[in-house]
Amino acid sequence: MQTLVIADVQNDFMPGGALKVPFGDEIVGVINTIQDRFDLIVATQDWHPKDHVSFASNHRGKKPFDKIELYGEDQVLWPDHCVQGTPGAMFHPDLNTIGVSAIFRKGMNPEVDSYSGFYDNRHMVSTGLSGYLKEKGAHDIYFCGLAADICVLYTMLDALREGFSATLIEDASRPLDISSFGNLKREIMEKGLKIINSWDL
Repeated sequence: MQTLVIADVQNDFMPGGALKVPFGDEIVGVINTIQDRFDLIVATQDWHPKDHVSFASNHRGKKPFDKIELYGEDQVLWPDHCVQGTPGAMFHPDLNTIGVSAIFRKGMNPEVDSYSGFYDNRHMVSTGLSGYLKEKGAHDIYFCGLAADICVLYTMLDALREGFSATLIEDASRPLDISSFGNLKREIMEKGLKIINSWDL
């Protein structure tokens, strides 16, 4: 079963949003075009409480993109984004969600960040995505969305750990850090992830 996971195509990650991904809006049309090639489509959605630990505004004297130590790991502090129920947390209005069978929200625990659509960053709590995909008989999983170097990447790595194959549709994704993405692509392919473009489907 060919399965598509659409990661975090939300207003706050678009140009003009609180945590804009460069050219993030350009992927929406591509994602809409490819959906008919998949048997199953699911989406992930960042859904943070306003007191989330990853927000720089919740740390005195800190600003967005500073780093702190959290649970023994580096934690990037982000601008407030995708706050539950706000317009910025909604999917891009042009994204076709009619065929999306399920939406998995992440980042709801205020004490831990959650890049992956499968688990929080400490791998303590599952979103239920893995069980859902396995129950549906999914194996070959294709990924797209925002940002390719953060939430999409971490979701793909967890997909591999869960026993799925993981393929990035590059032209249906955009990285937050364009300058380092070339090197990152080489690294992720070494981990067993595949990269294609929409015309390869």
